[in-house]
Amino acid sequence: MWKKQKVLTLFFFIILVFPIVVLASESLYSKDSVEVQLLGVNDLHGQLNTPLTYKGEKVGGISYLTSYLQEYEQKNPNTLLVHAGDMIGGSPPISSLFQDEPAVKWMNYVDFDVGTLGNHEFDEGVPEMQRMLKGGYHEDTGYFTGSTTPYTTANVIDKQSGSSLLPPYIIKEVHGVKIGFIGVVTTDTKDYVLSENLQNVEITDEVKAINKAVAELKEKNINSIVVLGHVAAKSNKNGQNPGREFVDMASEIDDEVDVMFAGHNHTYANTEVDGKLIVQAYSYGKAFSKVDLTIDPTTQEITNIESNIIYTYHKGMTPDNQTELLLKKYDDQLKYEYKDVIANTDHNIAKKPNKNGESPLAQLISRSLKEEMDADIGFVHHGGIRTNVSAGPVRPIDFHTVLPFKHNGIVLSMTGEEIKSVLMAQWSGEKENILQFSGMTYDWKKSAKGVEVSDLKDQQNHAIEPTKHYEVAVTHYLANGGDGFKEFAAGDVLREGPELVDIVINYVKKNGLENR
Repeated sequence: MWKKQKVLTLFFFIILVFPIVVLASESLYSKDSVEVQLLGVNDLHGQLNTPLTYKGEKVGGISYLTSYLQEYEQKNPNTLLVHAGDMIGGSPPISSLFQDEPAVKWMNYVDFDVGTLGNHEFDEGVPEMQRMLKGGYHEDTGYFTGSTTPYTTANVIDKQSGSSLLPPYIIKEVHGVKIGFIGVVTTDTKDYVLSENLQNVEITDEVKAINKAVAELKEKNINSIVVLGHVAAKSNKNGQNPGREFVDMASEIDDEVDVMFAGHNHTYANTEVDGKLIVQAYSYGKAFSKVDLTIDPTTQEITNIESNIIYTYHKGMTPDNQTELLLKKYDDQLKYEYKDVIANTDHNIAKKPNKNGESPLAQLISRSLKEEMDADIGFVHHGGIRTNVSAGPVRPIDFHTVLPFKHNGIVLSMTGEEIKSVLMAQWSGEKENILQFSGMTYDWKKSAKGVEVSDLKDQQNHAIEPTKHYEVAVTHYLANGGDGFKEFAAGDVLREGPELVDIVINYVKKNGLENR
């Protein structure tokens, strides 16, 4: 609300006091064209107060992102603020420990005009996703008013009704010109979200859903169409070498689509493919997309498009005061138990695998899982680990930042042959997906037939026997086939434990951080 009121007040003041300035700005909405600015954000993941670095300079954090968005909105009153999903989920404690309500409250404050769902909006199931959008009660946080952002998702189908769970498109009118926005989420969502959390919906083919929505928009004489897709894309900084799924889809998508905002793979895209602009602004508020449209008010067609990716550098920008107050409110509510020092380290414990493919942080987590769950072997997937542990005092809140997903520990009974099948699955997809483990060793090599796994041994250096049963500790996410590891589903559940983050915190309190 604030942005529209502020811009309109300034606009009428200028009309009354400085009419000559109005004449100079008529190019924004002349008889021949209307200049519309789209500002796009993707993959924020509730990163409200975690700045990053880009080329040695600080970027990110919603206090600075807000100031940038305000500044650009004030340059053009014909601005729409949009996002391409994953605005919540996988969030640090300041958002995740409050059910991501702080992130949604910030989105309400900056007043997004249109948004779509990402896979992480489904992390806690469809009912919780709908509570975030429409409001409702949660036992941990009480009543929440919900999101003020209109959401569109054309390819998420309610199985009971057979219709789109959310509107397949949203039409926005800006100074007499109408723009259609179509939302889609990647069909790969099934690989990142527990099947139980998607049981009431079906995610259909992105291209078919987009083209169906385009046809309906064309019937309404909407000729300027934008897709908000939580679908991966990338390109070089000069627009060359475009790639990933959204780029591959471009030629199959109706030519009436002019702009495609991408997301999901957290990288850079600013490229034209098959006459369609595709943009993506990294993730975590490090940058945002700026797309300028020139639209003919008579034909309602886009006649020109210019785009840029704007980095949210801290230097030279003042953080937004109201956003700072919102952050302080939630930081003050974090319990002291999250901030007590439980260990110290004189070096960073890295998430990134080393040259041997081993991640020191993932090794710590798999070891914690194995020992705290009293199992023979522990496995963790790398995608659930969101950041490093920094050198210095280590607190529970640090591990809540590392492991924001509410995945419980589970012990499975698996045969040696089933464990080998899990290991083989690391190379069964289009790219390697290496699990981190504790309590065993194995060898692997690539050959003309593919990857061969051999010489599986337990912690006592005994051969893992194909028909013998072993107790394998994983998260319930992996146990249900998460991250593409459907082979874990062959195991029988022996027992369940607490959330993975609590398992790791308890282990570190007792054993410290060093390898054992």
